[in-house]
Amino acid sequence: MADKPSSGEILGIPYNFERPSLGRLLSSYWQPGKGMLVEKPFGIGYTLNLANWRSWVVLAVAGGLYYQQSQSVGDDAGDADADEDGDGPVEVIVEDD
Repeated sequence: MADKPSSGEILGIPYNFERPSLGRLLSSYWQPGKGMLVEKPFGIGYTLNLANWRSWVVLAVAGGLYYQQSQSVGDDAGDADADEDGDGPVEVIVEDD
């Protein structure tokens, strides 16, 4: 039986299952002169290139959205305490005339 390749491409998506070294990990996330997305050092697909300014914009937007979501979840928890019935079942009475 032939050895399966541990890195390559399937349907245009790169994969690499070779054991990553520290140097390969660091160099894969910092590639000046490359685009915003670069091949992952381990696994399937792409990752952000931190040498590209667009990656930092994406991280800032994602962090802002996460912060906003965590704040709104905290506010909703305080409202649920004030209203005991909250989202529980509702009894509906229909009168026949």
